[in-house]
Amino acid sequence: MMPPATIAYLELPAEQIGIQAPRHRASDIRIGQVTLQISDLERSLTFYQNVLGFQILSRSDMQAQLGTPDGNVLLELHEKPGVRFAPHRGRLGIYHFALLLPSRGDLGRFLAQALAQGVHVGQSDHHYSEATYLVDPDGISIEVYRDRPREDWLITNEGEVIGGGDPLDLNALKEAAGQQAWLGLPVGTILGHLHFYIGDLEQAARFYHEGLGFAKMTWNFPGALFLGANGYHHHIGLNTWAAGSAPSGDDDARLLTWDLILPDQASLNATKDSLEQAGFTAVLERSSDPWGIEVRLKLENK
Repeated sequence: MMPPATIAYLELPAEQIGIQAPRHRASDIRIGQVTLQISDLERSLTFYQNVLGFQILSRSDMQAQLGTPDGNVLLELHEKPGVRFAPHRGRLGIYHFALLLPSRGDLGRFLAQALAQGVHVGQSDHHYSEATYLVDPDGISIEVYRDRPREDWLITNEGEVIGGGDPLDLNALKEAAGQQAWLGLPVGTILGHLHFYIGDLEQAARFYHEGLGFAKMTWNFPGALFLGANGYHHHIGLNTWAAGSAPSGDDDARLLTWDLILPDQASLNATKDSLEQAGFTAVLERSSDPWGIEVRLKLENK
């Protein structure tokens, strides 16, 4: 199969990049807190602190909030002893959540310390980003990545963002890291995107594209769909690589909720209306896709 012909991202006007949602269009959004159900809080805290560099911002006997040194909460862990390990491509639900680091140097420092600890780290150059992949003690995958500038991204004449899967340039990452040590997640780290196992792309598009209002950004990747707001390569990834599996349940390590942060009340109301027009309920600012993946709609700074 021949790769598609591409042009530079900035060669097309912004309104021609991606396939826009038919009603409400997500704009000025960000991914907020991700809440996970895990089997052993102490074990998970050791991993998330020592390997990924999270700060513990609050905790109780059965749960903890983790984030960056300036108090930005990115992750909440809820312990439920005995929950099952999340098998690769074995349950519908979370595929990975993705931590976006501020710079290439940060990614180089993160990768060096993870490898020094003997952690298995997957690696891929997606062209619009450089990405690493790890698995937590309960089988939940995490991507840690950095974005290239938009002027370096590639798109088709139809406005589809084109990525890749080449090896990382480890020497360039090492050079970018310099002599500084990894000191944990730096201020400015955010949740860049989420990627889900779902059962059917058309049904999923009805929720995430028609309902939540994300534009389709990459739609010709086999078995997958990538959606974003404001021209971003993707805030949401969807794939059918576990189709036929059961959705994650109460006794599985799993995603409990993820937060979509909206800029104002008008945007929140428009998102709820759009979800309902697409056939989904939004009760108490919460809604779920066809496989029970729950999003909480929240306002910025609340």
